[in-house]
Amino acid sequence: MTRFWKSEEGGNLLRPDTRTHRAHAPKVLSAGVPAAILGSIALVLSGVPAHAQERATEERMPRPLPLRALPAAAAGQAATIARADTRVMAATPRTYTVKRGDTVSAIAARFGLRTVDVLALNGLTWKSTIYPGQVLILSAGAKPAPAKPAPAKKAKAAASGTYTVKPGDTISAIAQRHGVSTAAMLSANKLGWSSIIYPGQKLTVPGMVRAAATAPVKAAPPKAAAAPAPSSARSHVVAAGETISAIAARHGVSVGSVLTANQLGMSSIIYPGQKLTIPAKAAATGLDAAQQENARLIIRIGRELGVPDRGIAIALGTAMQESWIRNLDWGDRDSLGLFQQRPSTGWGTAAQIRDRVRSIKAFYGGPSDPNGSRTRGLLDIPGWRNMTFAQAAQAVQISAYPDRYARWEKPAYAWLAALG
Repeated sequence: MTRFWKSEEGGNLLRPDTRTHRAHAPKVLSAGVPAAILGSIALVLSGVPAHAQERATEERMPRPLPLRALPAAAAGQAATIARADTRVMAATPRTYTVKRGDTVSAIAARFGLRTVDVLALNGLTWKSTIYPGQVLILSAGAKPAPAKPAPAKKAKAAASGTYTVKPGDTISAIAQRHGVSTAAMLSANKLGWSSIIYPGQKLTVPGMVRAAATAPVKAAPPKAAAAPAPSSARSHVVAAGETISAIAARHGVSVGSVLTANQLGMSSIIYPGQKLTIPAKAAATGLDAAQQENARLIIRIGRELGVPDRGIAIALGTAMQESWIRNLDWGDRDSLGLFQQRPSTGWGTAAQIRDRVRSIKAFYGGPSDPNGSRTRGLLDIPGWRNMTFAQAAQAVQISAYPDRYARWEKPAYAWLAALG
């Protein structure tokens, strides 16, 4: 409590209420303060001589508290906090393996880093795509640990098995299930980090011992060194902004041949620094042996049905866009075969669609259509001759990407000229 009193000059002066100070003094200094000090404080409050001002100031200064042992609970809490602080300081690893749903900004925020620094450390840009299993560097000087080569003896003793991909599988999950590294799985199957696997695909699992192999296996005689690849086969290191189609055009080969040589799909993602194999040209068409065989069959059946060259070229371009002119046993949803026809939309059973001759006739349609009126082939489209290449193909296929057929118009006529 504070009282005011009048000075001789008429001003208000602040005067402490000594009773209030006395009432609170025991509470402030109750922790082990000697009675003599309390007496000194009383003297200070009742009237302090000029020479005692320094002593009074000293008494009011905070004193260091005596050291006391913390209770067990408080000590444990303090230790936990200390450990948490230590964990926070050591929370940023040198590298980080990307998981499904991760983004660069989220990873950076998780470890208290700037997104721009993580991008710079990994040679990425704001438009770069990261993928599950990719290893990112989070601190300067850190490098992903290279896979250690297995000893020669163990490599000979280990056997490789196969695994059939199931819906929902990922390369990393399959590798973990069989106790091998993701990098080893990719290498064994000639896949890249951006490759796509599909249900029913058979993968080689390195080092997976077969249960049936109980008898000792005799060492095979040493084989002669493999002949070097022809000089016409070469590699290409992907640069930022490049696409498969641009790379294929630069080297004068087809997109399908580049995809096949690198075991990629049309939806696969390539990334800067990735090394791609550029296949040699085959019979000046850019098609390999299997593709040429299927292309010749498309041309032969078209000739037998009386389809004009433009219709045959449309069939060839459609087959390249849909399956790389391969008789695939997989595809989007239930799509199959050369033209990725679907049993669920009336193109036939899975076995019928995989019958190349039948599926080609179904694409051409007309009087020889094995599906009758259940589906509509190229010859059944009114005015197809006056449509653009892409429009005619789309009229049959009803694709989600109708403009993609156009890029195969020029190559299709080249294949027709070379193989027909």
